[in-house]
Amino acid sequence: MIGNLKPLEILLIIAVIVLLFGAKKLPEMARSLGKSARILKSEAKAMKKDGEAEDAAAAPVADQAPQQPVAPRTIQAAPGDVTSSRPVGEPNRTTQG
Repeated sequence: MIGNLKPLEILLIIAVIVLLFGAKKLPEMARSLGKSARILKSEAKAMKKDGEAEDAAAAPVADQAPQQPVAPRTIQAAPGDVTSSRPVGEPNRTTQG
């Protein structure tokens, strides 16, 4: 459908967009759209990388030597707040009373 547009129709659509949003807003909108696309792309790459790492860790290798124990992952607390840092997967024990 977009391929069937004639040059005059494309100019008319561009003119309507400029009238609706204004010439000053269009560059800002284009920049924010570009930033959003870059963020989405980097997050998708990170998710794919995490998935590949989990797949590699899940596939055991018979020749591999026994691994050393790994310390539990912890949730990082805010600077100066030592009480809320706890291992992932365990309930917060500070609220129990």
